[in-house]
Amino acid sequence: MKGVAPARAAAFEILLAVERGSGNSDELLYQPAMEDLSPQDRNLTMNLVMGVLRWQIALDARIAALLSRPKAQLDTAVRVAMRLGAFQLLYLDRVPPYAAIGESVELAKSDGNKFAAGMVNAILRKIAGQGKTNDTVEVTNLSTLADLSAHPRWLVERWGRNLGFQAAKLICEYDQEPAPAFVRLLAPDAEERLLAEGIELAPSSYLANVRRVLWGDISASTTFHEGVARIQDEGSQLVAELAGRGQKILDACAAPGGKTAILAERNPGAQITACDVSKRRLDAMQRMLRIERFDCSIEFVTDDVAKRAFHPEFDLVLCDAPCSGTGTLARNPEIRHRLNEDGLKRQQTRQIEILTSLMRSVKPGGKLLYSTCSLEPEENEAVVQAALRSREDFEIVPLDGEIDRLEQARVLLREGAQQLRDTAVVDGCLRTIPGVHQCDGFFAALLTRHN
Repeated sequence: MKGVAPARAAAFEILLAVERGSGNSDELLYQPAMEDLSPQDRNLTMNLVMGVLRWQIALDARIAALLSRPKAQLDTAVRVAMRLGAFQLLYLDRVPPYAAIGESVELAKSDGNKFAAGMVNAILRKIAGQGKTNDTVEVTNLSTLADLSAHPRWLVERWGRNLGFQAAKLICEYDQEPAPAFVRLLAPDAEERLLAEGIELAPSSYLANVRRVLWGDISASTTFHEGVARIQDEGSQLVAELAGRGQKILDACAAPGGKTAILAERNPGAQITACDVSKRRLDAMQRMLRIERFDCSIEFVTDDVAKRAFHPEFDLVLCDAPCSGTGTLARNPEIRHRLNEDGLKRQQTRQIEILTSLMRSVKPGGKLLYSTCSLEPEENEAVVQAALRSREDFEIVPLDGEIDRLEQARVLLREGAQQLRDTAVVDGCLRTIPGVHQCDGFFAALLTRHN
């Protein structure tokens, strides 16, 4: 794109695709075209895309206040170009204002909006003249918290009702920072090899074989490509560890495959069926898992588990159900712009269908772990209770015992296990909260079928 730096041009195209609903940031930022950028430009592109998506609500408010018609519907490309420029002016320190403004004008023009260039230039110059955002405003209520942290008010208000003001504040603060990267060590020398490749690591909070990445690109390391280390949020890994042991295992909503890999790792000799409704995602998962060597068999099945005619044949089932993803906004910030409360109700209906269907697959004495990456009770406790009302032969198994088991096996760190008991286990279920816990937000409930 003439006159525009590669990182800004790439960020603009990705944000445009996200805005038009033709892609998600987590996929677009890792598409093959990104490999053509230098490491520095890839890093800047990542920061620009994620930053704009995190602060989009605040950016739009700032821009609207300067328009002659605040409620005017701007062209999509113009809107994205102004957000990109405003983000650099308001939240980045090392970008010269002339570059942020000039290149945003060129980006708006590049999509056929030559007549909007003057407006983009004028608005961004006014924003530059206003100075940086004020981070010293005292937050005393949920509405102010939502506005200052660029979250939808309805979402922050429900967090306040369900979790309390302090937890809502911690979630919002966590969501506005880059999500921490975690790596699972899959060989005794994995950490040593990563350090030798220049990756800086620190201990994790909960799992003994997990490290937090302080600096470096794990995905570019030889250690990663040889299947000796895996990138996966620590909360996600914790859920898979809690699933326990089995010989015939069903991972019902398996893609992208991180939890399936842990089930295979922890259950040598098992027969695992990895099922997902998306063949594309299941194929990608199968390619990913080929890198690692597991001492068990994995069958990949494309199917909708809500409609599958199950027989009671599995002694362990993992149902990491599709959900709103409100526990992952630090990692997937655009979710907040697409979600509404009606969507939560639709998700709940689907989740109950999936869970009640999967109950038929559990043999007597078997276990089923239901999990989501949602913070919303409609998708968590309410789904479990609805499913239990339909089947009197199932009951909840308190996860305190599973945490004890993992601590004794030295899978969980002692301090981490205690923190989980004190702050994450509620009524026998697990609930991690971003900011309260240094990982994504997850819910997990373990059910068992009576003999």
